[in-house]
Amino acid sequence: MNNSVIRYILGYILRIEAVLLLFPFLVSIIYRERAGIYYLLTAFVCMALGFLLTLKKPASFVFYLKEGSIATALSWILMSIFAALPFWLSGEIPSFINALFESTSGLTTTGASILSDVETLSYCNLFWRSFTHWIGGMGVLVFLLAIVPLSGGSQINLMRAESPGPSVGKLVPKLRTTARLLYIIYFGMTIIEFCFLLAGGMKIFDALTISFGTAGTGGFGIRNSSIGGYSAYIQWVVAIFMLLFGVNFNAYYLILFRKWRKALGMKEVQTYFLITTAAVAIIFINIVNTASSALEALRHAFFQVSTLITSTGYSTVDFNQWPQTAKTVLILLMFIGACAGSTGGGIKVSRIIILLKTIKKELASYIHPKSIQKIKMDGKPVEHEVLRATNVYFITFMIVFSFSVLAVSFDGKDLVTNFTAVLATINNMGPGLELVGPTQNFGGFSIFSKIILMFDMIAGRLELFPLLILFHPAVWVDLFSNQRKIFSRKIGHKM
Repeated sequence: MNNSVIRYILGYILRIEAVLLLFPFLVSIIYRERAGIYYLLTAFVCMALGFLLTLKKPASFVFYLKEGSIATALSWILMSIFAALPFWLSGEIPSFINALFESTSGLTTTGASILSDVETLSYCNLFWRSFTHWIGGMGVLVFLLAIVPLSGGSQINLMRAESPGPSVGKLVPKLRTTARLLYIIYFGMTIIEFCFLLAGGMKIFDALTISFGTAGTGGFGIRNSSIGGYSAYIQWVVAIFMLLFGVNFNAYYLILFRKWRKALGMKEVQTYFLITTAAVAIIFINIVNTASSALEALRHAFFQVSTLITSTGYSTVDFNQWPQTAKTVLILLMFIGACAGSTGGGIKVSRIIILLKTIKKELASYIHPKSIQKIKMDGKPVEHEVLRATNVYFITFMIVFSFSVLAVSFDGKDLVTNFTAVLATINNMGPGLELVGPTQNFGGFSIFSKIILMFDMIAGRLELFPLLILFHPAVWVDLFSNQRKIFSRKIGHKM
């Protein structure tokens, strides 16, 4: 195993985080807040450690999926720890576990919070909470690929470990160009939403933080009412952009180069909008009698469908009070999630399509045992490796989900709370139902349960396997055997 390249990547990640920590420090200067000094201190520590880890370049930059997965998982854990320090050091979140929960939730774009009153936080901490969504939305390692020239042709293993979806490929032949294109689209859409929010009379700080949360499909609000306290225009803008950020970014690439027919013909994108339309219609019919007007019912239905299918987590109403049918539809949307290749969470629409087509193929084989059928997506056969990976992912998801529900059940909370708390974290959704509903928070869970839920957040964001691989004994055997070899060489050289 190429340990040196893992160390090198971790070093660069810490250096990037150090630079990012300067933004909330600048916010603290603007609003004259003392809490900003902790961002500067944390940035200094990150930069110092980053330089130490990147001081010596690896002898070889070639690495495989194993190294890519380990580097990715360790990067997200390290980033979450350092991102939590300013919350904790400032005293605004006194418990380090709670601060870590908040930072992990931010970076993984989950949006689940332990805070009961977010409006008591300083501007710099509010900014950092939302900014972590934007950082984690597209992925920090994708950003690393865009700016750091890693040679050796192995960079795709980093993107595969971090990017969501059953299969990850390049938009253009060069992976570095692909990473840059993704960030250009991501940044451009964020700016467009920011301008629309400003046009609706929203303050600059509010528009910036809400845009960060929408783009990263995170959902940390800066008001206790989330988006409910803003105008109907603002709610429509946020709802539309949440839905847009849940679309596969390959479609935007095709639109960017005027390949409209190919973009609109993507089966996953079509199914995504079809599911959204059907869900809005069902919920609208279910809640229209309880709303003050049909337009208000439509707005709330569309907003909550957009926020949960994209795993954003903003809210305009307490949907925990809605009828059972509406809540059931929302839970199903939490499972399905957004498109692959988007900033959204969930199982992903493409995987759902593949699983349904696999069932259809299996039924057809019962009727016509000798027939040979191929599963296709967008007119192309789905490779066996993608089918295998989809099936394994779904099985692993259900195992991790089940064990997590069992683990948090020891806190003694009701089944709906435990079930939706795990569902909301492993799918990076944010709010659940009952005690973790949109007007509640996750602060009532024990330290043990919070650790389980943080594990679920990172596992869900990295799509399980890059984090699970850290628990494989062979990884640590390789790691320590390599260290022993290096130590033996040094001793032998000195003798």
